[in-house]
Amino acid sequence: MSKTPASAKGPRAWQRMLSGRRLDLLDPSPLDVELEDIAHGLARVARWNGQTKGAHIFSVAQHALLVEALARTRTPRLDRVGRLAVLLHDAPEYVIGDMISPFKAVIGDSYKAVEKRLLAAIHLRFGLPAKLPETLTALIKAADRHAAYLEATRLAGFAEEEARRFFGPPPKFSAAIERDYLTPWPAGSAEQRFRERFEKLLRA
Repeated sequence: MSKTPASAKGPRAWQRMLSGRRLDLLDPSPLDVELEDIAHGLARVARWNGQTKGAHIFSVAQHALLVEALARTRTPRLDRVGRLAVLLHDAPEYVIGDMISPFKAVIGDSYKAVEKRLLAAIHLRFGLPAKLPETLTALIKAADRHAAYLEATRLAGFAEEEARRFFGPPPKFSAAIERDYLTPWPAGSAEQRFRERFEKLLRA
């Protein structure tokens, strides 16, 4: 009796990670989520489809650290769980990449469903609620918009007026944030800094 060809079993819906884990996009398990895979992947995913200034890509890992720094500026007493949630807000992109907003608008809600399942699995893996409180979700969205404004105007060639139209008014931020987070880092540095920040928050 002949075996059923692999192609007849349907398309592969999992990705093998360097850690050895196989993460199923249709039914992601928290047990298959590893920090080393997240940090490695996000450090190699480019924001703005790579259309940024500098010798290196501006990675999602660096963006996540910028968003967390902006959230701390906005809410200094944000607790450990909140800071971890902010840092992980784009973590599904270690599997599915950073799809730019214009393309998300083209394909509709199917992308959001996959992203939502992955984020819930990631949250559960690290002891966060699968669904965040609305106040924390609002904070993440605000800090994300502020980061997008800074990235757009400093790195992606947007004029101030254009950035205001898409991302709202410019945020309040320190010179240290601009100095420390808005020059693209090499992938290895982005991976290490993301991992170190995450581990520090996890231990706190």
